[in-house]
Amino acid sequence: MPAPRVHPQIIQGGMGVAVSGWRLARTVAGTGQLGVVSGTALDVVLARRLQLGDPGGHIRRALAAFPVPEVAAYALDRYFVDGGVAPGARLRATARLRVDRGEAAELLTVLGNFVEVWLAKEGHDGLVGVNYLEKIQLATAPAMFGAILAGADYVLVGAGIPGQIPTLASKLARAESVTTLVTVDGDEEPLAHTFDPLSGALRQLRPKGLTLRRPDVLAIVSLPVLASYLMRDASTRPDGFVIETHRAGGHSAPPRGKPALDGAGEPVYGPKDRPDLAKMAALGMPFWLAGEAAHPQRLAEARRLGAAGVQLGSVFALCEESGLRADLRTELRARARAGTLRVRNDPQASPTAFPFKVAELPGTLSDTAVRAARRPVCDIGHLGTPARAANGALVHRCAAEPIAAYLRKGGRAVDTAGRQCLCNGLFATVGLGQRRPGGAVEPPIVTLGQDLGFLEDLSPDGGPYSAARVVDWMLAGTPTPQRTSGLRRFGPCA
Repeated sequence: MPAPRVHPQIIQGGMGVAVSGWRLARTVAGTGQLGVVSGTALDVVLARRLQLGDPGGHIRRALAAFPVPEVAAYALDRYFVDGGVAPGARLRATARLRVDRGEAAELLTVLGNFVEVWLAKEGHDGLVGVNYLEKIQLATAPAMFGAILAGADYVLVGAGIPGQIPTLASKLARAESVTTLVTVDGDEEPLAHTFDPLSGALRQLRPKGLTLRRPDVLAIVSLPVLASYLMRDASTRPDGFVIETHRAGGHSAPPRGKPALDGAGEPVYGPKDRPDLAKMAALGMPFWLAGEAAHPQRLAEARRLGAAGVQLGSVFALCEESGLRADLRTELRARARAGTLRVRNDPQASPTAFPFKVAELPGTLSDTAVRAARRPVCDIGHLGTPARAANGALVHRCAAEPIAAYLRKGGRAVDTAGRQCLCNGLFATVGLGQRRPGGAVEPPIVTLGQDLGFLEDLSPDGGPYSAARVVDWMLAGTPTPQRTSGLRRFGPCA
């Protein structure tokens, strides 16, 4: 039996699409902390990086390590373009995950997750995790199997109730067939979707005598009440928790109770939304705090209150190893230094219906004119929801797709108000945006947390800083009296 892991004090959050890429995760893991890759849409990430020529040959190096060479060759034959596609050329689309006939997309999902985790783990013996959105249920099993094949140490799952994940992780580590219960809008019962990791093109894994290790599962939740619910049964019990407050970047849980918006149109959170850390500690499971945690004093306070440490997102999103486009990182740091950067918790932007943090930057989807000029198109579809149409057919719809298509699939017009295409926007944010007719490129959308106070210490002049510097600062910094005011948020019921 393997020895229990020594848990890290710092978890580098799994952000966006490829913002938390393998370079960032590998750097953080090399410092002795937990580096995390974003597991969102890694099938498309893989295909687009290959089409852009795979500079440095990193993707091809990882594919060469995949245990079924024929599967790796399939991806190379289909997507690799030596030297990259011509400037302005459209990037080839990938197959979409579907409840039925989704085998090609599942295979590419396995490959994409294997590549990202393998590269993150290359050259060191540190810890690497992968972060998934529970909302994207059809991707979870093939994505997790690819990550397990590459030796992922942790799986982190948020944006929903990750009750299925612990059992999936155990079975996939034994290379067993698994069933994911997929929520179908319009059906009373979830739909059972089976993924067999040793079937189809992956059947050649059977005689290889795989020895796989189950990753630890960390459930990302907002309150101890959900953690307690997951703890009630061995099949849903994770190995630890990340308690994420609404100030963290990306998606966040909506407020409890009757919805209300403030004068700026943002959700109003109250006392019921503040985690009682005494109750969290009483569960006896390791947990980390996320949201406004990027300061050494907050790490010290979190540990005093029983946490194993903290999860940090935005401070790593703006560092040099981040997958965020360099020009966006530079502008974000400069605007933050000038006091002109606003991060809005938009209750409508995400088609998932979860509030989503949007950094307001000219030229991005936060700009009303940019949104108005963008022609609606849904050609990635990872945030689409399986739904039952009026004729009984199973469809996949997204509230950010063209309204006519959404209505045709049984959606309601009211649900499309303010929705933005996060799939295309987030790909553009990391330089993988689709090219459109006439030379247009999809505009980006940037998400960050609402506390950027760490820049006062790490980037006082708006200049660049490294991920290693973040870790050193967090672990070696001495608390200073003038920064104690932020600690109230980590106290009991705070």
